Amino acid sequence: MSDTGQAQSGLPFAQWVAAGEDRFGEHRGLGISRIDFKLSAQDSGGNLLILENSFREKGGPARHLHYEQEEWFYAVEGEFIIEVGQQRSRLKPGDSLLAPRGVPHVWAFAGGGLGRILIAFTPAGKMEAFFREVTKANAMPPQDPELWRMHGMELLGPPLSVD
Repeated sequence: MSDTGQAQSGLPFAQWVAAGEDRFGEHRGLGISRIDFKLSAQDSGGNLLILENSFREKGGPARHLHYEQEEWFYAVEGEFIIEVGQQRSRLKPGDSLLAPRGVPHVWAFAGGGLGRILIAFTPAGKMEAFFREVTKANAMPPQDPELWRMHGMELLGPPLSVD
């Protein structure tokens, strides 16, 4: 990670993060995938968190909803299946989809090589804290309703089955 510098006008530093790197130079695992923070809540006054989730195996998180965040997905590499409410979509590289706050959703990497997806949360809320907590175990987030609730989400069901 490198900052491009502070303008003479006193504006904040621009944040630059290299490909394949994390904003803080940290390593976060979810068992089947890795998460790199690209833009932190602290970089945006709490308005935005962007992460890159890189998969080496099929799978994804449990069905859930966010009370306060919109969650936006952008497929970079590989295919992802996402259900938002009753709508099921298959995202291929270049496709994006918005899961509005309060709407149940679940998603998974469909496999067939490597998968990379950018995910943005707005406002950032407690999502950065959630990912810092769950990646300590290097496994997909546990299906612990209280853990999800503490971070502004409701756990609603199991992960999406991908064969």
